[in-house]
Amino acid sequence: MLLLLWLLLQLVELAGFPPAERAAITAVHSDKYVSTLEKLSAISADCGETRIVESAPTYLTGTTSRDASRAAGAVIALVDHVVAASRQREAAAGSGGSGSGGGTPAGFAICRPPGHHCLPSGAMGFCILGNVSIAARYAQKQHGLQRVLIFDWDVHHGNGTQDVFERDPDVLFISTHQANAYPGTGKAGEVGIGDGEGATINVPLPGGSGHEAILAAWEEVVEPAARRFGPDIILVSAGYDAHWADPLAGLQFCSATFHALGARVKALADELCGGRLVFLLEGGYDLDALGQSVANTFLGVLGEAPADAFDRKLLGEEPLEKVQQVLQEARRIHGL
Repeated sequence: MLLLLWLLLQLVELAGFPPAERAAITAVHSDKYVSTLEKLSAISADCGETRIVESAPTYLTGTTSRDASRAAGAVIALVDHVVAASRQREAAAGSGGSGSGGGTPAGFAICRPPGHHCLPSGAMGFCILGNVSIAARYAQKQHGLQRVLIFDWDVHHGNGTQDVFERDPDVLFISTHQANAYPGTGKAGEVGIGDGEGATINVPLPGGSGHEAILAAWEEVVEPAARRFGPDIILVSAGYDAHWADPLAGLQFCSATFHALGARVKALADELCGGRLVFLLEGGYDLDALGQSVANTFLGVLGEAPADAFDRKLLGEEPLEKVQQVLQEARRIHGL
């Protein structure tokens, strides 16, 4: 578990953070599920066995409950630090000092297990607790940051996050993912329910989509939707399984793609919400590609050049006509 802050163009590691408190977890998950998770982990610890709890397969060991609470606590700790730093800068600006969002540290929680598939009442897709959902609710309740933008660029749709917030107009959930991949949700027509209608935006990209496709999605859907929403904080479910080398799906992002996304999200956070920005690790299953992509995200946030010598011309041609059809449909549905 590693927590990093980008502070004045430097990386600073946070240590000694606590696990998420039960109240923060049950703001998202049912008390019954949390109690069952604790009980099953304790049983696994006593017998030394791994327990399969869902068909992905998602499994529990004797430390799973503790590890998941630590992962959620990691994101909460970064929210606390980023919010405190932004408010210090706002106070300095009010007294005549420099107060631009550019000086507010962004945070990245390099933690597992991931979270965006986890449902309010059960584990799913390697995910035990909904880390980004817990962080969003915590930001609202603890810090009064009512309007939360969650951008999920994992190759798989963040169905758990969507389930938590589909009725909430104060959380804008935007997911770019591979169409028809696991878990089979995330169609463009899934836009939220009731008061939350319109606050869920799904961009299901066709297989083979890559660098050009995701940057077009950013420019034509993600950024304009974010500007219209006006977030108080941005949380990024940063999955890296859309990388061309990842074995679990079929998109063609490069490490430099994540550099471009990191730079764009940071610039948007500086402009819209005082620089308040937290990334948290979701998927990514080719370790070399994962490491390179996370590092390039760091470089993008820091304003440094990408470190990716890979020639994108070696990849297959992107289905850009199909991509444009998807983006046009998203813009039509959401009035962008």
